[in-house]
Amino acid sequence: MPIETHRFAGHDGSSLAARLDTPEGPHLATAIFAHCFSCGKDIRSAKRISSRLASMGIAVLRFDFTGLFGSEGSFDQTSFTSNAQDLVAAAAYMESLGMPASMLIGHSLGGAAVLRAAQELPDIRAIATLGAPADPAHVTHLFGPALEEIERNGSAQVSLGGVPVNVGEAFLQDLKGPALLPTLKDLKAALLVLHAPRDEIVSIDNAAEIFMAARHPKSFITLDTADHMLTDAADAEYAAEMIATWAGRYIDLSPPAPPIGAPEGVVRVTEADHDGFLQDISAGPHHHITADEPLAYGGTNKGMSPYGLLSAALGACTSMTLRMFARRKKWPLASVYVDVTHNKVHAQDATTCNTSTEKIDRFTRRITLEGPLAPEQSARLLEIADRCPVHQTLERTSVIETVLAEVKTDN
Repeated sequence: MPIETHRFAGHDGSSLAARLDTPEGPHLATAIFAHCFSCGKDIRSAKRISSRLASMGIAVLRFDFTGLFGSEGSFDQTSFTSNAQDLVAAAAYMESLGMPASMLIGHSLGGAAVLRAAQELPDIRAIATLGAPADPAHVTHLFGPALEEIERNGSAQVSLGGVPVNVGEAFLQDLKGPALLPTLKDLKAALLVLHAPRDEIVSIDNAAEIFMAARHPKSFITLDTADHMLTDAADAEYAAEMIATWAGRYIDLSPPAPPIGAPEGVVRVTEADHDGFLQDISAGPHHHITADEPLAYGGTNKGMSPYGLLSAALGACTSMTLRMFARRKKWPLASVYVDVTHNKVHAQDATTCNTSTEKIDRFTRRITLEGPLAPEQSARLLEIADRCPVHQTLERTSVIETVLAEVKTDN
């Protein structure tokens, strides 16, 4: 998905560095992502979640809080409250672009910040938190030995994601300010709480407190064996998938009419893993699958191969065609099973596509029909299987037209 570079004014006027993950197709909604206390906008979880939502038509703005990484300002002059104000400023910026935000996502302390900011953003319809603390003061344990120095001298240097920054006493005092939990009963948005039972930074008890304090609609999803930072790509992928699926329930993602010549809309394939072969495949905002290669061919086996998807299309179309015919005839067809095998391996063919002269593919389709069908009915259904539109498409010669799209550049 195209990623644009943006800058906008934060709570005190400092220029904040941001990235905007934009859909390649229609823009249906906008979300804002708040990073954790010890990371920035480019952490794996932020990038993966933003990419996945963009594939659904949801643009995602992720930015560095004031004084961190690419953003201007002094971090030692910031606080938890100013983080929330930066989020409000981000929402105002997106409003100015004609892309008003309807969703907030926050990781760790960023999760607490989006819950606080939501009080000032009445148009937000959905909020998702990952490993968020129920009490923002929980983050002070990350300061380690610097905590005493901050209390003694007013500030101290703390390493955040390997980058040293000065943390001021105002930050500590603000963390001890008004409790967050009592305000959750007034949320006007649906809430999704994601947390890992083995999180050693923010215990899962925090998730329980947040969940119990909020009113419905609310949901909870466990991140199983994930660590707090979601450092395993599979954990970031799982969190992204869960948020993307859940978001579609609370945000209006009605797509525009499909373009002329594409009655079912456009199927968009986006590379999800630049080091492997994992692909995000989306057909509009509501349908998503993944494609991949097996481990033996350098993939991660998180989805069917392209040939597997082709076989699935043939099998699904065959089953649907038989069901429609039997339903129209009122025949006693109880169930249909279609097993499809294909005598090629995509990863092998991909290495010889420039030299191979082989033009014949063989699909073997084994159909199981259950129910008290007469022999002539079963025979007729076997004939009807060949009328499946995908079957006929594969038998005919197809024309594939390929054009090169214009590449979008950063602002």
